[in-house]
Amino acid sequence: MKVYRTDEIRNVVLLGHGGSGKTSLAEAMLYVSGATNRMGKISESNTTSDFDKEEQKRGFSISTSLIPIEWEKAKINILDTPGHQDFSEDTYRTLMAADSAVMVIDASKGVEAQTRKLFKVCVMRHIPIFTFINKMDREAKDTFDLLDEIEKELGIATCPVNWPIGSGKEFKGVFDRQKQEVELFSDTKKGTSVGEVKKVDINNPEIDWLIGTEAKVPLEEEIELLDGAAAEFDQELVSKGELSPVFFGSALTNFGVETFLQHFLAMTSSPLPRMSDQGPIDPMKEKDFSAFVFKIQANMNKAHRDRIAFMRICSGEFEAGMNVYHIQGGREVRLSQPQQMMASERKMIDKA
Repeated sequence: MKVYRTDEIRNVVLLGHGGSGKTSLAEAMLYVSGATNRMGKISESNTTSDFDKEEQKRGFSISTSLIPIEWEKAKINILDTPGHQDFSEDTYRTLMAADSAVMVIDASKGVEAQTRKLFKVCVMRHIPIFTFINKMDREAKDTFDLLDEIEKELGIATCPVNWPIGSGKEFKGVFDRQKQEVELFSDTKKGTSVGEVKKVDINNPEIDWLIGTEAKVPLEEEIELLDGAAAEFDQELVSKGELSPVFFGSALTNFGVETFLQHFLAMTSSPLPRMSDQGPIDPMKEKDFSAFVFKIQANMNKAHRDRIAFMRICSGEFEAGMNVYHIQGGREVRLSQPQQMMASERKMIDKA
């Protein structure tokens, strides 16, 4: 197993109201990265993330799943959290382990109650927030109204990285503002059959018949308005959690997810320092091993009773069988059975 350098690691938590599409986004990210060869669906109870029988029965997440993927020579640890308020404590604990958050918003419903609560926790902890407005292939609110709602309800400036062309049955794709090109939507881009990703320069004459004049004219007007009124991208503000880059797509049809991953990797940071009683622990400078447990889950293995402690490394390198000092217990303990999780799957590791 490859041991990644600290600067190659990203720890991201998926947040949002129940039903916004967090698990579908996690499934699409798994598929795009090559970690799985098919995209599971909540409706078919076959997702990688929601593996628990109770989750499959209810049709939504009830506990956080840890899903590591490899993308562009980086390791992204995805934390797919419950969106239902009855299981929010699990989400709050998980936020302690994340260095950035992706707020998943249903395009037809906008900012919902649980999204507001989770956002406040992110702001309090100064976590950089990325916004993925999902389900654009269904009827959606006006795009400017959605952005206005995010800014007013959540109190954060937004910077659209791409822009949707229509919604629902009229959804044609998204316009990449930086590259000045259109990524055309195809609902064949699912986990069972991958459609070609077709990107066309906005000035290409083909664009007129590819998306139609009825879609191109409003797009040009919206982009002109956006360029004049929207906040400009500022990496420093993103890192401070004061500006949220916004992406549009459809997780269930795997549209816009690869584009999101490419931008996300460039905009997000490697593991950030964590505070201790003696001050901040810088993962880039501190060589001694330190970590904290952010979640304990029991009965994950149905064959016997077990308890798994999920640990976030703050500095140094972990080695199997090493002795560490447990601060709360005031004694040394031996970490003898380290495992790496992929949702329900586990494998023993030697180093991390």
